[in-house]
Amino acid sequence: MEPREPSRPMLVEMSDTWLMGRARELMAAIQRTSRAEQLDLLDRVDELLTESQRRGEPFLVAQLLRYAGLAKLVVSGYAAEAEPLLDELLAHTRRHGLLILRADAHALRGRRMVLAGQEDAALTEIAGALAILDDAASAPDTQMGGLRNRSKLLSATLVDCWVVLHQLGLYEAAEEVITRAHQAIRDSAGPHEITLQLLNRIKMMLAWGLRLERAGEYETAAEKFRTAASMAIAVEAPFTESLFPRRAGVPAVDQVGLLAAALALAAPGGVHIERLVPLQDEPGFPPSQILVAIALARCLSREGRDDEAIDVLLRIQQTRPEEHAQPAMRLILVRELARLANGAGMPPDPPPKCPNGLLASYASTLENELWALRESQIASLHTRREHARLSAEHGAITKQALHDPLTGLPNRRALDERLRTLATSTGAQPLAVALIDLDGFKGVNDLHSHADGDDVLRVVASTLRDTLRGDDIVARYGGDEFVVLLPGAPVSAATQALGRSVSAVAALPHHLSHGVTLSVGLVSLRPQERADEVLSRADAAMYQAKRRGGNQVSPVGGAPQAAGEEPATTDPTWGIGDHT
Repeated sequence: MEPREPSRPMLVEMSDTWLMGRARELMAAIQRTSRAEQLDLLDRVDELLTESQRRGEPFLVAQLLRYAGLAKLVVSGYAAEAEPLLDELLAHTRRHGLLILRADAHALRGRRMVLAGQEDAALTEIAGALAILDDAASAPDTQMGGLRNRSKLLSATLVDCWVVLHQLGLYEAAEEVITRAHQAIRDSAGPHEITLQLLNRIKMMLAWGLRLERAGEYETAAEKFRTAASMAIAVEAPFTESLFPRRAGVPAVDQVGLLAAALALAAPGGVHIERLVPLQDEPGFPPSQILVAIALARCLSREGRDDEAIDVLLRIQQTRPEEHAQPAMRLILVRELARLANGAGMPPDPPPKCPNGLLASYASTLENELWALRESQIASLHTRREHARLSAEHGAITKQALHDPLTGLPNRRALDERLRTLATSTGAQPLAVALIDLDGFKGVNDLHSHADGDDVLRVVASTLRDTLRGDDIVARYGGDEFVVLLPGAPVSAATQALGRSVSAVAALPHHLSHGVTLSVGLVSLRPQERADEVLSRADAAMYQAKRRGGNQVSPVGGAPQAAGEEPATTDPTWGIGDHT
């Protein structure tokens, strides 16, 4: 086995910024390389992801999950492997509050749905992504390292949304999104971003023009082709400094099939044939072989070489199945074949009618139905987007109503609801309930300030949360009182767990805790006992801990435990590993 490149095993020595930059370079390369090179680059992106997960920095992990998922969507045959990565990205960004990258997870899931032929599900994913981005402006992410980085990430996410809308043929919506993407980076975009934006817009304009032809809008279609051709000329300068693989000294239009197709569709003729022929199989970004084939076929047809034109289209139909998952492009290709096979002239000449005119009438009716369906999809997108936005807003309001704004813990209302639920759940029995009061807290407010008191409450809340299990519920009950619910915990086990919390608070540096300690009253829920009754018993047990000097757990039905003291009764199933 050949040894790996020296740089690949040394990822541990590279900075987070280097990892993200390298992933970006690999992503640019993977879209314009051979199949064998693509597979090697996939492995390299996976290595970067593994290293990011080892480091654990949330924003870095999210970015590398995005690149790894996107890479597998781009490489033919690997889309299914992207699904778990995108699901992980969505869960990770929700957990860490990374709004823009959460929207991107939805956008990339939409792209996967298109490839799987699930167009309606893709539309729902994009509606969700756009709704999140609508709200992101008023709640910016805090882990992105500055406005410029945030703008670049926003633009990239919008482009990922654009890809799906373009694939679905919803060009008006796609135009809105790609315009937002351009606005996000117009003041800070480098050559690569500019090139990418122009390539995307060219591809959209060409596909949009071909779609308009199907609806009989030939003049508007020609305008789209002319706009794309102008952009193809404008992309020359930034392309020479972009990250895309390229040949030095060779014009961009001779390297990128999409650019050559734009010039050819704007003015079909034999002058473009020599350039287009070698670009049919040229790897490119965005994937554009169907557009190149159609442009070449039209140029050949203009020269009276219809048989050759049909062969070009049949070849691309047989060799590009991954692009045929895009319904808009698939129909455009089939229509182009039908037009040539039926002896039609070049657009805007209408196709000849069959002897009885029925086939032409049927095709016209079908196109009208498809156009109406497209307009319905755009309306559905707007409706789902607004629904997703309102649902998120409602969820945020509900969360706010159930959480204490100072500590971020569930509040008393949330506690009451959770306690009622656990009391009726057999899986949560036995249920330990603890009421906690801070010893010496009044002195903090009196001798220092209420701001210092708030800081102490936040530190204690965080310490309680960190020293208990993930499924234990810690809530702020009011003032300097907290309540802890420990599902499935007998009193002995709960005493051990809360004893560690007492010790952890007592060991906090004085400048953080100002010397406060915990008095904990602990009881076990009785059958048919109401919430107010169990909390009243826990309150009585807490006062017993106070009378004994505080800084301890006072369990009903067990011996009291002071800070640093081993519990009288331990439960081997409730080990310290469950609480760290």
